[in-house]
Amino acid sequence: MQYRELGKSGIKASAVGLGAWAIGGWMWGGTEEKESVETIKAAMDAGINLIDTAPVYGFGLSEEIVGRALKGVRERAVLATKCGLVWDREEGEYHFTSDEKAIRGGSGDIKVFKYLSPVSIRSEIEMSLRRIGTDYIDLYQTHWQDATTPVEDTMNELLKLKQEGKIRAIGVSNAGVGHLESYLKTGQIDADQESYSMLDRKREKDNIPYCEKRGIAFLAYSPLARGLLTGKVTPDFVFNDGDHRRDNPLFSRGNRIRVRKMLDELSVFAEKYDASFAQLAVAWTFHQQGCTHALAGARRPGQAMENAKAGDMNFGGEDLAAINKIIDSC
Repeated sequence: MQYRELGKSGIKASAVGLGAWAIGGWMWGGTEEKESVETIKAAMDAGINLIDTAPVYGFGLSEEIVGRALKGVRERAVLATKCGLVWDREEGEYHFTSDEKAIRGGSGDIKVFKYLSPVSIRSEIEMSLRRIGTDYIDLYQTHWQDATTPVEDTMNELLKLKQEGKIRAIGVSNAGVGHLESYLKTGQIDADQESYSMLDRKREKDNIPYCEKRGIAFLAYSPLARGLLTGKVTPDFVFNDGDHRRDNPLFSRGNRIRVRKMLDELSVFAEKYDASFAQLAVAWTFHQQGCTHALAGARRPGQAMENAKAGDMNFGGEDLAAINKIIDSC
């Protein structure tokens, strides 16, 4: 496994991290809690130390599961969680309405708001620490940006938490370059987490070069395009109720066929590196200039171990260029 620093924090995290959104079950058709705990343990045994979760993943359930898995081995993990999405108060900027399974196009009894006021952040971190069963978070990230709270107020509270030892590094997620610039006026940002994969490369034009220039780690979430790049989501695959992919255009039958064609063309490199499509996609992600870490989701121990092996892969420049040519043509 390759390990890389989270910005200027001095924290070394595995190039392949475990994204714990699916483990929370919400928007993924449910979860098997015992198997999820085993998945996290398997990931760590395979060399992954970066575990990324958030309160909204299962409305607290993902953090609780992560906490159970880390019991007795907390010091081995680089634990990342987030703040800024609240459902216990109607303050800030309305984001969406959901039920316990998924966002339902406005229906449901759970209203989620983007809210990053100092008081709310303070409340959120105490709840996260309690759910996980720890007294500090290694990387604390603003999950979505709140237009109703001045960035300076948000950042000052995060800096206070850092001074108190409750967090070790500060990050942002789902943020534009303008947001990053605003945060940096007040204090140090160590990581930016954004969607990035073979099928989603828009951040190559803005956030990635910005972060690279300023020594900010770039964490790619959904490097497997929510499973589409594993080759296992066939054109006839059926999603469970509550699985957000069910009505997502990315998973239309036509797009699944297009992606399968791309994977077929990439199979020569999968064979060359003795890698699965998932490993190829994850390794490609953290090999892109400026991208330091790839957060791959897993719901079963075997998936976690498979993803971890991508951290051992090293591509040559010519192969990367050839892979990019195939991606660009599909």
